Amino acid sequence: MRFFRYILTAILILAISPSTTQANEEDLQSIIIEVEGDPQEHREYIETYHPFINVIATYEKLFNGLAIQGAPEKLAKMESLEFIKAIHSVQTYETTSPLITSPQAKLPNAVIPSELNTTDYTGEGVKVAVIDTGIDYNHVDLASNYVAGYDLVDLDDDPMETLPEQGPSTLHGTHVSGIIAANGELKGVAPDAEIYAYRALGPGGSGTSVQVIAAMEQAVEDDVDIMNLSLGNAVNGPDYPTSIAVNRAIELGVSVVIANGNNGPNKWTVGSPATASKALSVGASSPPARIPYLYETLMDKTIPLVPMIGSTNWDLEKSYPMVNAEKETNLHGKIALFIRNDIPFYEKAKKAEENGAIAVAIYNNEDGIFQGMIQNEKPVTIPVASIAKQDGEWLKEQLQSPTFQMETAYKKTESTIADFSSRGPVTVNWDIKPDVLAPGTNILSTVPGGYQELQGTSMAAPHVAGAIALIKEAQPDWTTEQIFGALKTTAERLKTEKGQPLEPIIQGMGKIQVDQAINTETLINDPLLSFGKIDDYKGSKTIEVVIENTTDQTQSYSFSIPSKKQGLTWKLPKTFQIKGNESITIPMELNIISSQINEGIHQGWLALHRDNEEFHLPYLFVNKTADNPKAMGFEFSLKPFSDDTLTYRLYVTDPATRVEVDLYDPDTLMFERNLLELNDIKVGMNEGEIKKSELGSPGHYNALITVYLENGQYESYETVLYIE
Repeated sequence: MRFFRYILTAILILAISPSTTQANEEDLQSIIIEVEGDPQEHREYIETYHPFINVIATYEKLFNGLAIQGAPEKLAKMESLEFIKAIHSVQTYETTSPLITSPQAKLPNAVIPSELNTTDYTGEGVKVAVIDTGIDYNHVDLASNYVAGYDLVDLDDDPMETLPEQGPSTLHGTHVSGIIAANGELKGVAPDAEIYAYRALGPGGSGTSVQVIAAMEQAVEDDVDIMNLSLGNAVNGPDYPTSIAVNRAIELGVSVVIANGNNGPNKWTVGSPATASKALSVGASSPPARIPYLYETLMDKTIPLVPMIGSTNWDLEKSYPMVNAEKETNLHGKIALFIRNDIPFYEKAKKAEENGAIAVAIYNNEDGIFQGMIQNEKPVTIPVASIAKQDGEWLKEQLQSPTFQMETAYKKTESTIADFSSRGPVTVNWDIKPDVLAPGTNILSTVPGGYQELQGTSMAAPHVAGAIALIKEAQPDWTTEQIFGALKTTAERLKTEKGQPLEPIIQGMGKIQVDQAINTETLINDPLLSFGKIDDYKGSKTIEVVIENTTDQTQSYSFSIPSKKQGLTWKLPKTFQIKGNESITIPMELNIISSQINEGIHQGWLALHRDNEEFHLPYLFVNKTADNPKAMGFEFSLKPFSDDTLTYRLYVTDPATRVEVDLYDPDTLMFERNLLELNDIKVGMNEGEIKKSELGSPGHYNALITVYLENGQYESYETVLYIE
């Protein structure tokens, strides 16, 4: 399965689609523009001097912009207006997964969203915005919870998912919505929460940052309590426009939850807007599992099993003879072995069941593994799994012995981080991300026409959005800061097989526990401690942490003072008390002699105690330098409404003197030419324009981006570039 990966590479605008306000509907386009200055003044100007342009909406809470509509030739004239900023292109995502028509046809290791909710709360009365690809509001499990929405792609009030006749169809927003609040045959985390859906991503999942920001602004106008953004890009920086808008929405009182990204397992892979300092960024955990496999004792042969969709659990507890079911018909009490061919899996399995088989294994007819489906109105009642081609051929050889048997063994896995889940930290401000983890693998939820099991941090974030809906119902007077603090304070740290906690940049505070969060007696607001970068010979950094006692009684706390290490000392209050229903601010001081410790990232955990409870606060600092990417997010595209001008954008994370972009032949790797040389470089986003006549020959190239840093070092990275 390909993981969901939304890539929004544009800051500003692109939302072109048919609209309906004038006679020639097919000739109209709808776009969202970001403007400088007062959007209301610009609206009046456009309505006065451009009467053929219809201003549909004005945005001014999270960003300055207008939604406008008109014929392409009329919109093209708008670009000359000085108050309108630039326009950039977008990238898309793809995904595939088998569709099932009933939650009962789930795989054995499927995760049901409602399993996270161990409380009596249902999220009743809480308004949750899903900013995504839209929603199938006619789905039987979502119809009762869907309240309203808006389409920021077509600029109308119908946020239906993209349908096949409109382009590459989508399902992601419906899946996310079901995780939060499905209320039918499948139950979400908060089945009585109200869903407000905003279609910010169009056909194939394409969209721009400005559409996302405009959707967020509309959600604020609709007075939602929670926003879920299961989307992101690959820019690991805190000041990307979507991150700034997220922080602003949180300041306005909305709880914003964001998927951390699916670019793991390497460091520095969290992307905007999950890089927003105030947001609750969510990584994906995988649940404990009992995974069956076939095992032959004498030859110590292990064969992995991939259960088919619609299969019962493979839970055989003793050895069984195996038989080649392509030739034999007496299958009573045996495991039937088939090869994958033109005969449907269901027919093979049903025939084997009718002939007395205890289980069915179907091996691939090409290299690799596969996942099949045997769902049917007349279900197969024996377990059915697929195996790899080489394993099937090995089994077929062994079946020449009439006494050959295979037993089923099981591997137990503990809850851990999903490999694909993006890791932190964030460049520039060195924040620890993700903040928390939630289930993100094999998540069964609603999609148009049925249900699917998908995986990704896109599936983890809505678990947290649903959890927040439960907390808001249980603790209606809590602020967003308190809710986030409760989830972080009570999160369960995940550990390796050797019992060591996973690094903070992998798991943040750990996996959320909603029941404990609702009933916590201690709240630590923002317990992820980023001390930033130490550049001097000696450095002293202090972070103030607010700790709240939610009980009526005075509580006593104490820190375990870390043992002194060379070049590193902590100054923490050993013991302190907090009166009932009060909070205090605790200074946490870190002193470093940079020459006595290694350069790079340093991270670990501080322990706070209350009675028999222990709270773990992750910390991080960077000594001198780190292995973070120095540049990322290079974009290069034709400027809208222009035939001869292109725009480029590049995000730089460290102080630099210049950046060069050189082109190489992708086949011979021979140098072709220099495309760009930028000398006025700033930390953050760098933008500019270039004439098409300056590009040189069209074609595919490997673009080598080299960043020359102020400290005399340089770093390069490659990307693919296509010049039309």
